[in-house]
Amino acid sequence: MTQLVLDQHTPLTQWLSHLETLHPQEIDMGLERIKTVAARLQLDPLPGIKIVVGGTNGKGSTCAMLEAILLAAGYKVGMYTSPHLLHYNERIRINGANASDQIITQQFARIEAAREQTSLSYFEFSTLAALLAFAEAGVDVMVLEVGLGGRLDAVNMVDADCSIITSVDIDHVDYLGDDREQIAWEKAHIFRSAKPAICSDPIPPAKIKAYAAEIGADLWQFGVDFNYSGDAQQWAFAGREQRRAALAYPSLRGINQLLNASAVLAALEALRFQLVVPASAIREGLLRATVPGRMQILPGQPTVILDVAHNPHAAGALAQNLQQMPVTPGAKTIAVLGMFKDKDVKAVLQRLMPAVDIWICTTLDGPRALTAGQLAAWVQETAQTLPEPAIQDAKTASPKVRPVAPQVDLTKIKILTEDSMVQGFVKAQSMAEVSDRILVFGSFFAVGPVLEHLGRL
Repeated sequence: MTQLVLDQHTPLTQWLSHLETLHPQEIDMGLERIKTVAARLQLDPLPGIKIVVGGTNGKGSTCAMLEAILLAAGYKVGMYTSPHLLHYNERIRINGANASDQIITQQFARIEAAREQTSLSYFEFSTLAALLAFAEAGVDVMVLEVGLGGRLDAVNMVDADCSIITSVDIDHVDYLGDDREQIAWEKAHIFRSAKPAICSDPIPPAKIKAYAAEIGADLWQFGVDFNYSGDAQQWAFAGREQRRAALAYPSLRGINQLLNASAVLAALEALRFQLVVPASAIREGLLRATVPGRMQILPGQPTVILDVAHNPHAAGALAQNLQQMPVTPGAKTIAVLGMFKDKDVKAVLQRLMPAVDIWICTTLDGPRALTAGQLAAWVQETAQTLPEPAIQDAKTASPKVRPVAPQVDLTKIKILTEDSMVQGFVKAQSMAEVSDRILVFGSFFAVGPVLEHLGRL
């Protein structure tokens, strides 16, 4: 059989299938392979200002706000994020628009020719494609989201001009460790000597400050070097030297968005001699930033809430957001969820258990997915064994995100199963009254199909 030759004219779907079989491991941490191929592609030096964003949660929102503000300020911006909800092109954005298939396949062909016998993971291939596309487009600023951790993540091959760590919590235990200090050490490796290093975690692990001091990074800590305040109508940012008053609240919903926004403004202050950003651009950018699938509330009734929350910290924030939403007395919350086996499923469920009345468990696509039946068993077990909130919080949650107190009779919750997220969502719609709310969560791969079904992407 003749081996298929891929080139820039090969359809993107065919290229993506090739990428999925190229490397023996889906996640294979390390920088040696990607640096080898990057050198062959002559990717050093990269043009423009490079801002690298890491953290357990809040990375996508932070990147979106940076992109929107910088675009409003007139800069040409390249943004790289992951994973995508539905279309691979969402990962690579140039000047506010998803990269075309043609742009992506052109870069894939260049990488394939340059890699020779070097095996690259899906994420490594994607990262190189984004950097090549941004370099070819001549962007002024690159906003690059870390995929996993920091130290050995493919994005860390980039010499950042400014680094941001949004939060530090438990996730990806098999790769990053099982305590916040170890995870913080991994994430802090995106810092660079003599360059701004922003940390917006309200109670950062000691390793953040220690590693910044070790390499001589210019550490900006929330509550020390920058802060925010606000009332019902507006908020204000205070940095080392700059003050930004009378700011409209970000269009992105959620209790942590002011933390994310303040990290963005701290980064822009730190880069003020390289990037001139007027107050009008900040106001416009905060209002325009959007991130599908992050505390996304759709118009209409019943209320539909979509959130990709898939770790305990994100689930805790989601629980607090749900608690703060006005609800008609007697209204039900119907959760449609799908999750992967390598997540801390029980801890995620513990945080949301008190807020949900009906659980519709589904099976996601892929070998890592829990079946609907397995997930239903987790829900049943969790409902019967809720831990003491303070104990659980100390082990797995950020000090600022605490499980809500039980508000429902856990013995009366209802657990159903469906074969897919779309089937689960349709079932929830058929059950919901006008005053009820439907919550879709658990993964990018859970939210994406529902958004597509609704025609929202």
